[in-house]
Amino acid sequence: MPLVTTNEMLKKAQESHYAVGAFNVENMEMVMAVVKAAEEMKAPVIMQTTPSTVKYAGLDYFLAMVKTAAERASVPIAMHLDHGSSFELAMQALRTGYTSIMIDGSHGSFEENINVSKRVADACNPSGISVEAELGKVGGKEDDLDGGDDNPYTDPQQAKEFVERTGVTSLAVAIGTAHGLYKGTPKLDLDRLSEIREVVSIPLVLHGASGVPDDAVRESIKRGICKVNFATELRIAFSDGVKEYLSENPDAFDPKKYSTVGMQHVTELVKQKISVCGSEGQA
Repeated sequence: MPLVTTNEMLKKAQESHYAVGAFNVENMEMVMAVVKAAEEMKAPVIMQTTPSTVKYAGLDYFLAMVKTAAERASVPIAMHLDHGSSFELAMQALRTGYTSIMIDGSHGSFEENINVSKRVADACNPSGISVEAELGKVGGKEDDLDGGDDNPYTDPQQAKEFVERTGVTSLAVAIGTAHGLYKGTPKLDLDRLSEIREVVSIPLVLHGASGVPDDAVRESIKRGICKVNFATELRIAFSDGVKEYLSENPDAFDPKKYSTVGMQHVTELVKQKISVCGSEGQA
């Protein structure tokens, strides 16, 4: 089927109290692996690329891969720009054909974040393209993303004002998660999440979910999270599969053979994450 936006996808998730898994893909093999998992689980999925991934090959390359995968698939698939770092990049993604765009203005002031998020929403909303923004700072480091050491959590009343003034269609909230690998077990401020849910009606997004205990993810979904992002764990899974094959076959030189094992690892991981999100059978 054609690529879809995340608007109806996340609205349905919000109404039925599950979340849609959003998976960062780095190459064709990871795209194929995520789709295979989604097909087997009969679940909608969101494919994502960060600015760093876009630099590697280009918006058009990744869109072409995901668009082809979606057209062959029987489940809904959206193509999302993750952590769009500027208004200009967001507009490039819009013109290229991405069906969902995140503008991350969280590193600026509250007013600066509102201004850039509203500009992107105003540009995308007439054509029905979904717009995600972030309020507060998700910490950690991944790719070119650096949450810094000062990671203020999302203030519920600011979140209410932010959504009302910007017109974004979903909001990533900071409740204790971080990008990249955790040094310990993250502790999420779930009560804060509940407070945000009480005053914000649009779908809420959880970033930095790689490494968060499954029970914590499930509880965050119960409290209003409708989209859960996974990136680092997929990279590890693919790399582990490749390393496994090459350690057993050190003379191997056919990328298809070791990439196939990497894909298998990613597919199994994505199926597990879909199960945690509760989106199995929701396609």
